[in-house]
Amino acid sequence: MKDPILFRRTDTLSLEMAAYWKDLLYRVVKVGVELEVAPRKGMKRPLFEDTIRHSLTPSGSVARLGENGVWDVQTEHCGVEIRVIGRHPYFPALQVQYKTIMDVLIQQGARPRATCGLHYHLLAPGLAEPMPEIIVANLWNLTRRYAPELKFIASAGESRGSLCRRRNHNSHLEMMRRSPGSQSMASIQSALKESRIVPEHQNFLNLEHLGFTEAEDIFPFHLEFRYPDAHLSATAITATTFLFLAMLLKAVDLSRYGVIHVGKIQPWQRKREIMNLLSNNDGCLATSDTRGISDDVIEELRQGAYELLDLLAPAFSRFENNSALDVLLFLTETPISLMRCAGYDWPQIENFLTERAATNEMGLDQTDKHLMQRIELGEWAGQPSISAWQWHAARELFLTPADLERRLEKLQQLRGLRWDGRQGSMVFTS
Repeated sequence: MKDPILFRRTDTLSLEMAAYWKDLLYRVVKVGVELEVAPRKGMKRPLFEDTIRHSLTPSGSVARLGENGVWDVQTEHCGVEIRVIGRHPYFPALQVQYKTIMDVLIQQGARPRATCGLHYHLLAPGLAEPMPEIIVANLWNLTRRYAPELKFIASAGESRGSLCRRRNHNSHLEMMRRSPGSQSMASIQSALKESRIVPEHQNFLNLEHLGFTEAEDIFPFHLEFRYPDAHLSATAITATTFLFLAMLLKAVDLSRYGVIHVGKIQPWQRKREIMNLLSNNDGCLATSDTRGISDDVIEELRQGAYELLDLLAPAFSRFENNSALDVLLFLTETPISLMRCAGYDWPQIENFLTERAATNEMGLDQTDKHLMQRIELGEWAGQPSISAWQWHAARELFLTPADLERRLEKLQQLRGLRWDGRQGSMVFTS
């Protein structure tokens, strides 16, 4: 991170408390999505809504996942809003789920117009105790600091002059003004509620669903990221789900030291300038006028996005069987908007992103799987030393010492390995 500055706080988290909250939030936070789409040209909205509802078979309750993980299909100003139930994120399952939804929408000719939004809800229904306020303060300022970059990699417009939808329903104006360095998060929420500049629920990061205790800690926890543009890529939605989860976990890490600052005055002013060029109400129909986003500005946005993803990289390593970071790095270089500007359609865009998300169990072959099984079940336990264990393993699997070492390094990356002297065996750490 360039020029890191921290607001000093007296409520910083200890190493033990940070580890506790990262583990707890990873286990209980769910991410739900609201996707708005318009019907194809010439199709009446009521018929489109009925067709989508019939095809996606919503469960009618957030307590029932249903066939496609869809809770409801509602009438929306641009067409319909599909409400996808929050669930604990797992990349392969989410990718399949959203592909099923997107296949239905593409088959019906759905259009993600500039009047349509894509909203991500982070909520923790299993949270049994208040969250320290400093965590949300860091998430708020992390979002402020990288707001232009976040908006850029989530842009999905179809021309260089309209890279994203207009500011109205995902406004950054209040968020840029409100700092947890001078206000508590409870007072920021109150200011957003009373604002005459931006309606409360239309903020870039919407705090209206947060609850606060008398001590101003967070309970319940429910945030809404409203800025992403609507699109029809299952893999992009899946990767963005993990982006928000990684930002939350990073906010916990930052809370050990204070609250992250948005940066020095000149870089911060530059970010505000770029944000206004990227997100405004000056475009045709419902788009931003992004003609001021030159190739040089795009390069600035890319570098800022790479900085954010480098900062978040340790959080992504926590996620099992996950390609989100690879997809987000690709979107940093070429967001959906630039792919659409180049003439690619939705199936082609999804194919590009799916290629970046492809996994093959890290190239495990049958011998690797036999090695994993022996370690998992402790079949070679009781060895006097690690070298004796390795000699025994190599003999049993007909491997050279160098081949065994290479395979153990692969399993170390996948599951983590350590020598357990009490068991006299290598054991997995995860």
